[in-house]
Amino acid sequence: MARMVQCIKLGKEAEGLDFPPYPGELGKRLWENVSKEAWAAWLKQQTMLVNENRLNLADLRARQYLARQMEKHFFGEGADVAQGYVPPRTEPVLAAEPVAWRADGVPRSERFDDIYHTETGALAQSRHVFLGGCGLPEAWIGQPQWLILETGFGLGLNFLTTWQAWRADAGRPRMLHFVSIEAHPVSAEDLLRAAGAYPELASLARELAAQWHGLLPGFHRLAFDEGRVLLTLCIGDVQPMLRAQRFDADSIFLDGFSPQQNPAMWSEDTLKAVSRFARQGTRIATWTIARAVRDALKQFGFSVERDQGLPPKRDCLRGVFAPAWTVRRRGPVPERIDTPGRCAVIGAGLAGAAVAASLARRGWQVTVLDAADWPASGASGLPVGMLAPHVSPDDALLSRLTRAGIRATWAELTRLLEEGRDWRASGVLERRPDGDTRVPAGWSESGPNESWLTSAGQLAALGLPSDAPALWHARAAWVRPHRLIAAWLRQPGVEFRGGCRVARVMHSDGAWQLYDRAGDVLAEADRVVIAAGFESGHFAPSLPLQPVRGQVAWGPMPDGAALPATPINGDGHLVAHVPDAEGTPIWLAGATFDRDSTDLAPTETDSEANRERLARLHPAAASALAPSFAHGQVNAWVGIRCASGDRRPLVGPLDADAGGLWACTALGSRGLSFAALCAELLAAQWHAEPLPLPATLAKALSTQRL
Repeated sequence: MARMVQCIKLGKEAEGLDFPPYPGELGKRLWENVSKEAWAAWLKQQTMLVNENRLNLADLRARQYLARQMEKHFFGEGADVAQGYVPPRTEPVLAAEPVAWRADGVPRSERFDDIYHTETGALAQSRHVFLGGCGLPEAWIGQPQWLILETGFGLGLNFLTTWQAWRADAGRPRMLHFVSIEAHPVSAEDLLRAAGAYPELASLARELAAQWHGLLPGFHRLAFDEGRVLLTLCIGDVQPMLRAQRFDADSIFLDGFSPQQNPAMWSEDTLKAVSRFARQGTRIATWTIARAVRDALKQFGFSVERDQGLPPKRDCLRGVFAPAWTVRRRGPVPERIDTPGRCAVIGAGLAGAAVAASLARRGWQVTVLDAADWPASGASGLPVGMLAPHVSPDDALLSRLTRAGIRATWAELTRLLEEGRDWRASGVLERRPDGDTRVPAGWSESGPNESWLTSAGQLAALGLPSDAPALWHARAAWVRPHRLIAAWLRQPGVEFRGGCRVARVMHSDGAWQLYDRAGDVLAEADRVVIAAGFESGHFAPSLPLQPVRGQVAWGPMPDGAALPATPINGDGHLVAHVPDAEGTPIWLAGATFDRDSTDLAPTETDSEANRERLARLHPAAASALAPSFAHGQVNAWVGIRCASGDRRPLVGPLDADAGGLWACTALGSRGLSFAALCAELLAAQWHAEPLPLPATLAKALSTQRL
């Protein structure tokens, strides 16, 4: 790691840098997130930059330039949240934007000195102005998917109205995407109060409120109706959020407070950014007929006209994107599959099962093949796993990815599994042995963040010293991975075939064939996804994959053993009070990390290492379990994780010449955190859907990055 130390020194030397993060933080982010292999790759590029630009590293400006290139290489473009970096905050992050409710029931924003909607007919206004203005629901009949962009979520009425119309329409598209930008999200209570006047929206509003949590700046994907209605909330100022996403919208809802009170929402720059989401024929609708708005929309390619409004509004505006010029898009045209076909997935662990479920939801017929007779026979067969976020003071890439991943997994857990048997929303206490309990500036127990400093009372209740450095993760859980895998593989359109060891994959006559060692065809498909853990390298030798062996200890709960009721992690982890298949409570502790080892035989050395790790993590639990270890009542389980060169998942195409061969692999030790998110990312890329992540974060997972 000597090279990494040099990098940190470079950061500290480069004083006067005017880009975030500060130089010392850049070094720390590299240390925490970049592997030796990725660093070695960067050094080659750095040498090329030095030579091509004739840089003199004794010059401060040259070092500043290299530091900028280094940050862009590892952490993405730009310096705002939309481009992969959350700048340090000085003000607290509010839990929710306050709504002032007038005596007549009208919700009002004190920030913008404007009302959210009028006292009567808000639902009718939404249907007339936005649905009617965009020709819905008639326009989406017979379409495989429908993509809507909205510029102001507010109290959610337009989303709820659209969702209700989708539910009621027998000719609805299979998938409904609703992407909405909101700088100041309100509370779940205010969402419910706003919808309370409309009984037909009540059940939908309750479902929305149940997922209305943790709305920190960035993207949040909320899933409804078995994942067929997807709400992507982009929390932040409108222009950075528009830059962070890219898709062709079928309908655009321009909403928000009045141009006089919130001019940034209606500025030329904002409307120009909105126009980049329009394709030929995209319809747009808004309640305002302000001259500046009409002129800007015309300037950017929309043909607009006034329409009769509903009282108290006299007019509203609707239009269609029909530019008189040829629109030139920057970058490659994204793939869009409108007619799903057959897909073969190699691997029946968390990654493969998640991909199968996401694709089946979109109409694919998916065959999942695995060499083992049963699903979850590899690393995903861990008796019980922990779902917990990564938290760093600068909200690094891994921190943001794990938050997004946990939200995606959480939605699947609540939809498919039985809490208390298959998983439990237990929260997780994370010990910080180095004493660093910093979280991003502005986070607090009253904010939307769901991780904070552990209280002395929580520590004492779990049998730990009251001054032990630790964080509490409220949005965390224990999960039995094989239960989630089984639920995904039971989804309509998914077939599991065990005992099928795929030896090679070939493309001919417009289809992919999967062969066994004898040369017999196991399956034929239009597309193939490699999700076979470290064995994915057999089909994709160019990917920098590394096996990482892990061993854990587990066993039945001893009678009278006072093990902590909440999972604990840090230097190792401990989960207890988990029911097994017969309902008997078990515990699990671990785990070891042995890189480049694929030996599945348990070792006494690793068993001893896990005992020592448990003694450091929770001494009282180690004492309570000592008799179990001594009397041979402890089982050892071994699995082989798969990691990439930079410790991030790999999602994307493998063969540029023969399209249709993709990978979703290298989830490492965070399979529960990443599987659902990566599967949705892959499916979105196949169908040109809105991404569940900002574009730069999605790029950070691409197979093409390495």
